[in-house]
Amino acid sequence: MVERERRFLLSSLPAGVTSPAQIVDRYVNGTRLRLRELTTPDGRIVRKLTHKVRLTEGPSAVASTNFYLDESEWLLLSALPARLLRKARYTVIHEGLQIAIDEYPDGTLVAEIDDGERPSQSLPGWLDVIEDVTNDERWTGAHLARS
Repeated sequence: MVERERRFLLSSLPAGVTSPAQIVDRYVNGTRLRLRELTTPDGRIVRKLTHKVRLTEGPSAVASTNFYLDESEWLLLSALPARLLRKARYTVIHEGLQIAIDEYPDGTLVAEIDDGERPSQSLPGWLDVIEDVTNDERWTGAHLARS
């Protein structure tokens, strides 16, 4: 799957967001692998291993492959040395556009808009955008986990 995401720093959460999923990402040292444990608002747990390969110079287009893990696979792989990143993820769907808004423990809000196969420059007016950080390496998950 190809992810074509635009990222924006936000000053606040938009009105109407509901309970977030809780995410713990483990970026495996020395690799392009990420282990993710996602806990949905209703308590369901999803665990997966993701491999990401950049398709462009910057982080705006990435080929992503996911493998869903059972408990024993998770226990084995989560023992690998890794950098942790925790966040709450809100999902907003508005006018056919899906937006993920990640809230980090320090209160920072980063919105990700995946345009899929139809790249767009439009931005919903109801998002309180501070800055476009799409091509800023500092706002990728792997970099945030190092910070």
